[in-house]
Amino acid sequence: MLSIPHMIVVFVIVLVVFGPQKLPELARGLGKLMAEFRKASTDFKSAFEEEMRDLERQARETERRKAEAAAASATAQTQPATLATPSGAETQVGGGELATGTRATEAEAGEIVASEGPVVGPVAEGNVARGTEGETPNTPDAGEGSEAAEKQELQAKAQKSDS
Repeated sequence: MLSIPHMIVVFVIVLVVFGPQKLPELARGLGKLMAEFRKASTDFKSAFEEEMRDLERQARETERRKAEAAAASATAQTQPATLATPSGAETQVGGGELATGTRATEAEAGEIVASEGPVVGPVAEGNVARGTEGETPNTPDAGEGSEAAEKQELQAKAQKSDS
């Protein structure tokens, strides 16, 4: 920048060139020009900062959506998609109701299932393939025992009677 002696020299040159009558008018014009420049600079700076905040907000929103989608897919993968008993779990039927081959009503089947573990709702009719209603889905391995197979048959019959 200019030091004070340099500013005095510039002021004297401007005073000599333009004269004392034009000097106040030039000073006002210079002041207005500087004020407009500051205002434009401030507006530009605020607009730039606002755009940066918008970009950061959009980036955070995108990251949040990605995290939600990842969490949703992770929970969907951990949910069992079948009515089968988890591997390694033993199935015990109380009172021998299913093991003896007696026909239980749908309400009794619901009570038996509710007492043994999580409640499994009936499958909608549209989700059952035609011609496979009599078959049991996810036929258990021979090592799991016949009780699990009979339980699945009872559930299939209860679903068939609903439709």
